[in-house]
Amino acid sequence: MFISQPFDEFLEVRYERITDTSVKVTLSIKPVFTASSGFIRGGIISTLADAALRNAVSPDENGRPKVAAVDVNVTFLKKSKSAMLIARAFAVKEGANLTHADCIIHDEHDQVIAKAKAILFNH
Repeated sequence: MFISQPFDEFLEVRYERITDTSVKVTLSIKPVFTASSGFIRGGIISTLADAALRNAVSPDENGRPKVAAVDVNVTFLKKSKSAMLIARAFAVKEGANLTHADCIIHDEHDQVIAKAKAILFNH
């Protein structure tokens, strides 16, 4: 199960649970997601990272998140004109109050585009 978000439905992201603490999120790139230069906008990459990081921790039985982002950091490593981006996120450490999660975003050719990390508040 994944967090139910109307914005994710609008973006048409696809989720795949890998383990209890890891997820793969795929996003097909639409022309509206790119700048006039043809490169994917940083906000789209950040949104994909956020969706993956929050879903690294399985939601509750009603599809509601069990975590909220306290701090998210995205580092852009390469520009991309790819047709698809894939985010792989992992809950690295789940504590009583906070969860630390990491994410790698790559294109369909396995070229790393960005990396992200988050501190998530467990509620």
